[in-house]
Amino acid sequence: MKFYTDEGNYDMVGNNTPVFFIRDAIKFPDFIHTQKRHPAKHTKDPDMMWDFLSLTPESIHQVTILFSDRGTPKSFRHMDGHSSHTYMFYNQAGEHCWFKWHFKADLGFQTLTDAEATELAGTDPDRATKDLYDSIEAGEYPSWTVYVQIMTADDAKNYKFDPFDITKVWYHADYPLIPVGKMVLNRNPENFFAEVEQVAFAPGNFVPGIGVSPDKMLLGRLFSYPDTQRHRLGANFHQIPINASKAGLTNNYQRDGVMNIDGNGGAGPNYYPNSFDGPEPDAQYAVPAIDVTGLVDRHPFVLSDVDFVQAGELYRRVMSDTDRSNLISNICGNLGQAQKRIQLRQTALFYKADEDYGKRIAKTLGLDLTEVKNLADMSQEERVKATMS
Repeated sequence: MKFYTDEGNYDMVGNNTPVFFIRDAIKFPDFIHTQKRHPAKHTKDPDMMWDFLSLTPESIHQVTILFSDRGTPKSFRHMDGHSSHTYMFYNQAGEHCWFKWHFKADLGFQTLTDAEATELAGTDPDRATKDLYDSIEAGEYPSWTVYVQIMTADDAKNYKFDPFDITKVWYHADYPLIPVGKMVLNRNPENFFAEVEQVAFAPGNFVPGIGVSPDKMLLGRLFSYPDTQRHRLGANFHQIPINASKAGLTNNYQRDGVMNIDGNGGAGPNYYPNSFDGPEPDAQYAVPAIDVTGLVDRHPFVLSDVDFVQAGELYRRVMSDTDRSNLISNICGNLGQAQKRIQLRQTALFYKADEDYGKRIAKTLGLDLTEVKNLADMSQEERVKATMS
């Protein structure tokens, strides 16, 4: 979402799920590769996807959401949105807290079953886009109530889960949703290419009062998104009308490059510091300092069973019997196409999240439950070694 504010553009790049598959940005390219096509066969490959996921246990929460009916929204109008990442609110006094965005569809969060989605994909693959366009054109403007969850800096030091881990949620019972406004879609683009295909988001585009958190995935996206836009749209993507600030010219020393259309700074200095009245940093907009300590290194993440807690809670306490049945069916329809050793490794992770979850997957796939239990009792390193061939 691109907010055109009086103080510049604020880009919020989120998801229709509150969590993600990985928490370390260095894994992002590899994860994306598993979602693409096999290098030789050029087809989607269940081995690629489930091999990666089963070797990345923190993915279990997002996998449980994705393969439930929640992973297939009925339409854009019936889809919730989440920042997923944690961000900072701060004030001029230098005080700060942490927060997450939530966008709740006023039409209600509605989903499709696998059978319904399969039928629509074959009969009307543009259904979601057409549904959104037609509803806006008819004046039936879809809207979302916007909420935030807020956590104090002190609470963040002692919360039961790492509050900056994008594979985890903050329980609403601990941090309830606070309504802050509405988002209403009340106009269709006049030209899809100009206003949609050329739109560029950069999570590092903040406005005063909102800042970054120690979320490692977010920190990685701060770098990767503008790099992607420069590659996709050129060095001056921010000058394209849909991306340009509505609050006036941005004061920086960015010059030259293909398709520069803003005068290129004229005869003014193109370096800083300078003594020719060029723009200078304004300390009043500085983000509050946060205490960060530790040894800078490539640290291997020490896996623990905490990664399975929220997936298990979702399965046991939130999902209905129908939800659970559809989840099992959706997973097995895809996981069943992977090699047996990968099926065993992944099913052991489901078992660790919840015994019934793992048992039902094992039964549907025809796996030996004793073997699944034994793998679940192992450390991740032992489990990987036992299922390498």
